Amino acid sequence: MSTTATAAPKRANWMLITLAAAAVMAAVLIALLLAAPEKDGALDWFAPMIRGGWMAWTLPIALFFWTIASLLVAMTLLAIRFPETPRIGVLRIETTRGDRLFISLLGSAFIHLIWLFFAGPPLWGATALCLVYAAAVFAWV
Repeated sequence: MSTTATAAPKRANWMLITLAAAAVMAAVLIALLLAAPEKDGALDWFAPMIRGGWMAWTLPIALFFWTIASLLVAMTLLAIRFPETPRIGVLRIETTRGDRLFISLLGSAFIHLIWLFFAGPPLWGATALCLVYAAAVFAWV
């Protein structure tokens, strides 16, 4: 009589995966902040990060793309850890978390453009309005 032990499927350690992803994104953020140009001992927000580069990569632009990348990493981890089925919201279309993220990012771009047209800079008010808009999209769309 042979005895073969069947191993139980190994479960992923989601806490470790989440912490590793957060550590990578934190390291990228720290690298961005360390690479930012300084003027008189303080961060120069609007100086180009790459001197003589073909595009004006400033710290706010870099932080914007870091935020988008962080959102994509978080949404990917959520989609793998907690798969979902599409739902129908107030727009009467099926949406997933990724769809709602896209809708909120697209709407946020338009909110910022409208804010710039009517109120001009600074954009902190538009950003706060976008956070409320994104919460509404994720809740009801």
